[in-house]
Amino acid sequence: MAGLALLLTACSGTRPDHLGVTGGRLAPCPDSPNCVSSFATDAEHKVEPLTFQGEPEAVMQAIQEELARRDRVEIVTQQPHYLYAEFTSRVFRFVDDVEFLIDAETKTLHFRSASRLGRSDLGVNRERVESIRKALTVKNL
Repeated sequence: MAGLALLLTACSGTRPDHLGVTGGRLAPCPDSPNCVSSFATDAEHKVEPLTFQGEPEAVMQAIQEELARRDRVEIVTQQPHYLYAEFTSRVFRFVDDVEFLIDAETKTLHFRSASRLGRSDLGVNRERVESIRKALTVKNL
């Protein structure tokens, strides 16, 4: 049983130290296909940002509410215009690092979602961001 616990915790990887906002942007995606970002310019990694009309505080509140509805999510860092959360898969306990950045000046919400380990994520990060983006769009921010 201890071996299984060790195996499952090994899938979580180490929390990256390069995440956050640098120069008004989120970290670029690595070359591997297990990352998506609204700052990426190539089709493999690119997801669309979300524009909003309301106040940045309302957008942050909507992000928090949406994450609270989802399973196996832990908010690690939250600032007025930035949020970093870890999503953990059910079976193997793989961890994906997901970031949200609100650009108050352009009224744009940016996303980045990346797997910590492995090369392929079978589209999980893209699906997650698109699902969150859709849920926030419905709120008419």
